[in-house]
Amino acid sequence: MKKKIAIYPGSFDPPTNGHLDIIERGLQLFDGVIVSIMNNPAKQSLFTLEERMELLREITKTFSNIEIDSSDGLVVDYAVKRNAHAILRGMRAVSDFEFEFQMALMNRRLNRDIQTVFLMTGLRWIFISSSIIKEAARFGGDVSDMVPLVVYRKLKEKFPLMK
Repeated sequence: MKKKIAIYPGSFDPPTNGHLDIIERGLQLFDGVIVSIMNNPAKQSLFTLEERMELLREITKTFSNIEIDSSDGLVVDYAVKRNAHAILRGMRAVSDFEFEFQMALMNRRLNRDIQTVFLMTGLRWIFISSSIIKEAARFGGDVSDMVPLVVYRKLKEKFPLMK
């Protein structure tokens, strides 16, 4: 029987507890999850690709059925290349819905064999995003309970004023 593999794409700059929540729950639905850092030239990253990959490897090291990778281009093409049949996406609030819905429809148009699966982020993480984490950290906010410890330490290196 063919394994059910999902791609969880994103910028993960930085990875948050919300991302980890989606990864953990995705692993309950799929035989394996490939977390793929997608290169988005429109975004200015705080962490390098290598730093983000290392952070993701560290926070997911207890899972045996996960892989950390990166990719350029269309996520549906990447899914085909990796023999995955689903794209895993997390949604925080209604504000995410329109964008995610458009992306899911476009991906379906590009490749009808790749399904998009949405998981609602746990209520505890519904208000956080990587952008909000970076903004709070930049101005000295305490984000220690919103990111894994290894991510918090790396943020502290980037933003010494952070609590």
